[in-house]
Amino acid sequence: MPFFCYILECSDGTYYTGWTTDPARREKQHNAGRGARYTRMKRPVKLVYVEELLSRNAALKRERAIKAMPRGKKLLLVGRGK
Repeated sequence: MPFFCYILECSDGTYYTGWTTDPARREKQHNAGRGARYTRMKRPVKLVYVEELLSRNAALKRERAIKAMPRGKKLLLVGRGK
């Protein structure tokens, strides 16, 4: 089973990073208010980055690494930086 690390862009321009086995389903959950507490007040959210990984552990490690990145590096990752 594949695992994915993803980045959502929130309505206020901030980014939320998480992991899942189904990015499209997870985006729908966030937009329905059943996702993370952070995204509930920042809807709608838009899926802007998905990275497939081989294991749950790898997805969790990648999530932590992305969350530790400064905003500039996240912008590069989602294709909006210079």
